[in-house]
Order: sequence, then structure tokens, then C-alpha cells
Amino acid sequence: MEESVESLRELLTLDELTNRVGMSVRNIRFYTTKGLVPPPIRRGRSGYYTPDHVARLELVQELQAHGFTLAAIEKYVARIPADATPEDIALHRTMLAPWQADLPVEMSRAELDRRTARTLSDDDLATLNALGIVFRTKRGRYEVAVSQLSVGLTLLDLGFPVEAAVAAADVYADHGRQIAKELNELFRTMVWPVYKEAGASTETLRKVVESLKPLSIASLVAAYESAMDETRREDIERRTR
Repeated sequence: MEESVESLRELLTLDELTNRVGMSVRNIRFYTTKGLVPPPIRRGRSGYYTPDHVARLELVQELQAHGFTLAAIEKYVARIPADATPEDIALHRTMLAPWQADLPVEMSRAELDRRTARTLSDDDLATLNALGIVFRTKRGRYEVAVSQLSVGLTLLDLGFPVEAAVAAADVYADHGRQIAKELNELFRTMVWPVYKEAGASTETLRKVVESLKPLSIASLVAAYESAMDETRREDIERRTR
């Protein structure tokens, strides 16, 4: 079957692909051997790449930026159908993007101590880590949620126990995973098909998700507050019986 002119225009050489995704030839070939991207399309002795290759390589980059190991990336990509369109893959990238506007700031231990105007102990760092404020990186530096740092320091000054912080972090993690799974499934089955059917662009999809994020966060906070009020009422009722 003869290919359309449009599909031929979308083909990229290896050099064009490296420029497009900002990745070395060596890395592209390595990811190809690992099955993270399909092999190039052969035209005689030359290999060419499509928007599908671009989308999958960009997804690999996104996963790496989120700290995924190679093994974890392989498992993640293996769950994506072989016939997934670049738009389908873009959905995965969009859902991986941070939901909070303030991204962590990376700093050294000395910079962190200067920022907090104190020498943080290991227990202090463990508490701030459990509170989701300070995370140690593989390079021995720290990623800091600067907008929340003053709150964390106040809790340290008030003697907030590290055990409680760790236990609370476990609660957030357990429920957070469940919420993430359910919201991702909802978006995949009820939102994305509507826009896909309408022929919406990847950029439109990104804008939809970005618009929903603050609303979702607000809804989660409102649901939490409502549940806390209900829990307090039930506790009071039990005590007055």
C-alpha cells in the first residue's frame, strides 16, 4: 500500500530525531535495543523515525525526570499498547507532570542550613522528609519545597514527633496511590475518549489536564475537611453516649 505524502513528510532521519528530542544517537539506539521505542522504519539502507518514536522517547525522558529507574521505565512502557498513538502517549506524559505549581529547589546541605538559619539534625531531616518538604537526592543533595519550608521549621520548633510524621506520610502515600489510580482510570475512560473522538490536539489535552489540576486539589482538600468534620462529630457522639 502506497504511503501518503503527509506520512512521508513526518519521517525523521536519526540526526533529525536527536535534534528533536535532545538525545544522543547512542541513547536512542540503547532504548531501541531495550524495546522502549520500536526500531526505525527501513527505506533501503536508511532508517527513519516517526512521531511515535518522538512521543515514546519524550515519555522516557519524562519518566527519567521523575526519578524512574531503567527497570521501572521498562515496566511502565510495557503497559502501553504497541498501537498507541502519539496522542495516547502524550496523555501519559501529561498525567506525569507535577500537579503543584511550585517545583522543588535543589540545594546542598550547606545551602539548606543557610536557608533555614540552623544546622538541621538527622532527625530534623527525617521529619521534614516525612512531611514531604525535604528529599535527599541520589547525588547527596536535597530537593526542597521552599514554599512549605517555614511550616516545617515551625513544626520542628514545636517538637512535632518524627514517628507521627512518618506515620502520616504512610497514610498519605496509601490513599494517594488509590486516588491516583482511580483518577487516571477516570481520565483514560471518560475524558480522553471524548477529546480523541473530537480530534483534539495534544496541546488541547494538556490544557484540559492543567485546568483540572487545581480544581482536583481543591476538591480533595474540601473532601478531607468534610470527612474530618464528620469524624469529629462521630467522636463527640461516642463520648456523650
